[in-house]
Amino acid sequence: METIEAYLDRKHEELRLLNGFLGTPLALRHPTSVTEVVEQKFHIAAALKAEHALHDWALTETAWTHRGQLRAGPFEFSYDYQRADLEVRGPSFYQFDSSAAANQTIYTSSGMAAISALLLALVRLTPEADILVLPGSYGETLELIESHFRQLRIVPLKGTPGELAFYAGQPRILLFDSCMSAAAFEATLRCARPHLDLVIFDTTCFSTGSGRVRRVLSWARRSEIPVALVRSHTKLDSLGVEYGRLGSAVFVACEKHIATAKQQRLADLVKEMRNAVRLFGGAALPAHFPPYVGTKAYRILTDKRVAAILRNSRRTARYFASALAGSSAELHFAHGLYVTLAPRRMLDDKQTKQMAADLCDDLRKAGLPLRHAGSFGFDFGAAEWFLDTARNRHVVRIAVPDLPTPLWDEVAQAVVQWWSAHEEERFRPAGLPLNAPV
Repeated sequence: METIEAYLDRKHEELRLLNGFLGTPLALRHPTSVTEVVEQKFHIAAALKAEHALHDWALTETAWTHRGQLRAGPFEFSYDYQRADLEVRGPSFYQFDSSAAANQTIYTSSGMAAISALLLALVRLTPEADILVLPGSYGETLELIESHFRQLRIVPLKGTPGELAFYAGQPRILLFDSCMSAAAFEATLRCARPHLDLVIFDTTCFSTGSGRVRRVLSWARRSEIPVALVRSHTKLDSLGVEYGRLGSAVFVACEKHIATAKQQRLADLVKEMRNAVRLFGGAALPAHFPPYVGTKAYRILTDKRVAAILRNSRRTARYFASALAGSSAELHFAHGLYVTLAPRRMLDDKQTKQMAADLCDDLRKAGLPLRHAGSFGFDFGAAEWFLDTARNRHVVRIAVPDLPTPLWDEVAQAVVQWWSAHEEERFRPAGLPLNAPV
């Protein structure tokens, strides 16, 4: 377990890393609380953005002046009209091994912009195809396909290996989502001979150095299946400050000697996606690239952050399974970044959102670091409503932070106490005292 002292020392290193990329560094103080960590970190992030805007004041959507190369840390940008022809050179966010040759990276304005442009490119090249969807896939991705890509037939899977081995003749694309359950993730990788034409792998909930990313790439390489990795970089790739709205698609052949036809299809997909990004205005903004990415210190600190989140999340899952056995929705996601709790009665999205807000307000008043926020990967815990697509109901998501273990244990206990009391009150017959037997 990480002590509060070790946690604050680690956070001070994160602050020093961010501060070192300012032309005029701020006066840092060693943080003495989680609140100080969050405030200092977001102040430095704001200063980085402001400094970038002031230094590169003339580099706007149209590159009408050429005073030198536009940069954000290790990233270099060139364009005439940014929305249409932005080129980005810089380090990969991923930690690929030598067996995975990344073909090309296309940066977009968000993770959803990346998958939207990719699907638009797919329907240009493949008018009809089956999209194989595993239990627990991200709700907005499914909504996108159902609403705007009806020529892509969604085929729900139960998560058994045999389903991927079946071949029906129609082009088959697997949506491999990092927010699926751990059981579905493991079952999928047990399929030795999947009949697939492409894997769309949403890695948003995995660290870019995750062994699970490498396992999926190795699995696809053995069957010579090309992979498109789509990702939102706002969550786990910016040291918890949501530096900017940034997404990407990385195309991986997964085999050096892949068949010429497959190589050409992948090249065509890249070309069509670039056109989709251009025509639909989904290009990335240079100002949204975190300048501190790519350094050795960044990798080390990011790995430590994610490792601490995973440790806390495992403890939380075990505790909730015991203390809230009747309310747990999914406690064992493949990513291990959050858990979900299901109210005893069915609620709509607004009601569930209010429940999450009430929970956070009450814990905040008690001085505990749980905020009402619709994301994860922060330096504080976060709660928000969440659509559980596997169970088709709205639940409350508790995003676990990398707080010191004793402090997060205290938050988890407070969540259990609040949830138990409010669920009991919600189902108590009118006029019956709270402590009366039901």
